Amino acid sequence: MINALRGMKDLTFEESQRFVYIITTAIDIAKKYGYSYIETPILEETALFRRSVGESSDIVGKEMYQFEDKGGNDVCMRPEGTAGIVRAFISAKLDRQPQKYKFYYYGPMFRYERPQKGRLREFHQFGCESFGEASVYEDFTIITMIKDIFDALGIACSLKINSLGCTECMPPYRDDLVHFLTDIEDGLCDDCVRRIGTNPIRTLDCKNEACQALLQGSPKLIENLCESCDSDFGKLTELLNQAGIDYEVDTNLVRGLDYYSKTAFEFVSSEIGAQSAIAGGGRYDKLVEYLDGRPTPAVGFAIGIERIMELVKMPESKREGIYLGAMIPEAINSLFPVAQRKRREQKVTVEYDAKKLKAHLKGADKAGARIAAIIGEDEFSNGTIWIKDLESKEEKTLPVELF
Repeated sequence: MINALRGMKDLTFEESQRFVYIITTAIDIAKKYGYSYIETPILEETALFRRSVGESSDIVGKEMYQFEDKGGNDVCMRPEGTAGIVRAFISAKLDRQPQKYKFYYYGPMFRYERPQKGRLREFHQFGCESFGEASVYEDFTIITMIKDIFDALGIACSLKINSLGCTECMPPYRDDLVHFLTDIEDGLCDDCVRRIGTNPIRTLDCKNEACQALLQGSPKLIENLCESCDSDFGKLTELLNQAGIDYEVDTNLVRGLDYYSKTAFEFVSSEIGAQSAIAGGGRYDKLVEYLDGRPTPAVGFAIGIERIMELVKMPESKREGIYLGAMIPEAINSLFPVAQRKRREQKVTVEYDAKKLKAHLKGADKAGARIAAIIGEDEFSNGTIWIKDLESKEEKTLPVELF
């Protein structure tokens, strides 16, 4: 028997229903915030992620599914969604348009890492990207939208926020941080030592307990923000307070991707173990420019679907649709014109075998149907159909053409 690859998982039965429920709930809310759907390829040039996500990131350095295709192109399976959306935005020359654009997307992402609960090698994300709006009000609105999604799904979570500064305040802070890290280098893990020379701010996110203990006294970017970044962060906290949204300022919160600046945030849950982040995002005002587009402010987020699957409270299933059955073989053909007509309005299940009434009613129960419509010997002779509402228990017989 051929099994699925390690870290790749089938979505079937109850899980697939839960997956669809999560996606449709998120889409419904994103549309209410003015977002429209965008789809980008799963396979992209490797250079896209090297330039956007960053050479120093674990994604590019360790985790990408990268290979040379038959045409000799260096390609990879997308490890995240934002870079592809930005590429599509530039390819369509939307960066040259004066209006603002808001897109939502969902689909599979791929990272080669050790599979564990809530983290697979093929995983799914739902995300939103907003282009052309520099105001911190958009950062707040994005956070509000995520909260709306989690509230609708019945997920209890908390919000962490930080500011990653900009091109004005980041360089002097980076110099201070490198100086601090160099002094404690002997006690840091190999990854943190490597990051001193590549992306020192990523050391703040290290999960190594020994590193975290040494980093307690590190300089904090939030205490060294320029006037503009400090003002924006103050406005964000003011808006969150005004909206009654609880949050924690986490000075060690950084994003795993190099393109973020200014606002960074994560929604976390205590119900999923060590992998507590269930959504994350922030502002990336320079990424469009990095990928050769015109300077365009942008902010977005992604939700890890597998991370929240077990947390989602599914609504009680309601009976819906029609179950059609026949009690004699001669009547089976009569079911299909009815099914075609009714499928224009609702779900229809057709049983192909002739069965007794009791068996059909069991079949209607299994199908979750609201209506059982059966043609027996008498009904077939009279051109009628017997109907039962499985919720109200009401029964009646109608001419087939009137059903």
